[in-house]
Amino acid sequence: MSPIAGITFAVLLLAVNAFFVAGEFAITSSRKAQIDPLVEQGKRGAKDAQWALEHVSLMLAVTQLGITLASTGLGAVAEPAVAHLVEQPLEYFNVPPATSHIIGFVAALIIVVFLHILTGEMIPMNLTVSAPVPVVLALAPLLVRLGRLVSPIVHAMDSTANWFVRLSGREPQTEVSSTFTAEEVASIVELSEREGTLRDDIGLLTESLEFSEETVGSVMVPFEEVVCLQMGVTPAQIEHAVSKTGFSRFPLLEGSEICGYLHLKDVLDADEVTRHEPVARQRVRNMPEVSPESEVERALEKMQHTGVHVARVTKDDSVIGFIFLEDIVEELVGEVRDAMQKTLY
Repeated sequence: MSPIAGITFAVLLLAVNAFFVAGEFAITSSRKAQIDPLVEQGKRGAKDAQWALEHVSLMLAVTQLGITLASTGLGAVAEPAVAHLVEQPLEYFNVPPATSHIIGFVAALIIVVFLHILTGEMIPMNLTVSAPVPVVLALAPLLVRLGRLVSPIVHAMDSTANWFVRLSGREPQTEVSSTFTAEEVASIVELSEREGTLRDDIGLLTESLEFSEETVGSVMVPFEEVVCLQMGVTPAQIEHAVSKTGFSRFPLLEGSEICGYLHLKDVLDADEVTRHEPVARQRVRNMPEVSPESEVERALEKMQHTGVHVARVTKDDSVIGFIFLEDIVEELVGEVRDAMQKTLY
């Protein structure tokens, strides 16, 4: 192959390498949540981009195959062509052939590696990272069709790679994650507030993010600070406790054991006779157990599932406190005040 033909082929291989590098970074930098609305709008290339983001490992295998073939071909074609162009002037100045060959080889290696890194890697990578969605829309149609064309080879490579991933104890992913961690969202909120594009005057967003870090032990009310009533209490006694404490829910003790709780509204229908009689056991509400190490979110889920507003916090089979729904809500939105200004709810 003549040096001119070799240089021409090398330029083509650099373009091919840049194409696959751009495709790789476009797929890994784009989020499916960005592409789905474009599919509904009928944006050109959006369906192929969506398919590519749903088959990430397959697409990455295609891009890696293309990059490897282009890089290998570049080394095989460009180095001899550039070395030949460097050696010719040296021979004109009567430089010994062995010396001119070494100089030509080193010069060709430096030039080819520099151009490969600059035009074949860094430029397409930086352009793609700065605008991944337009790039993935433009490149996905050809990448998807190339993937289907070489699917037997790609599937073999993909299966082998996934086998090694599973061998390391991790499960391979075929789709780019479109979720953020709490730390990532907190960083986004902080940056948006600093830039003036988001206002969180009452701190609801911040509290929501910090909410997931709270444990039951940090939110619970200690056992000794909660007003408990004895099983067999009458509606009149409950009314008296409400007027004295301002609380509306009371855990019930049977001996020294917690057996449930009563709400004020459970005895509002009592008449002049029944208000002085013990509340029926079937009116006592169940109280689930939670651990002080549990996340507040898990306690909230249990309350929602069981339909209660109070849970007992137990450690080593002993009740050490109670967690009230209002206290959980206050962790999320700040202090909750009602007409009675209750401390507990």
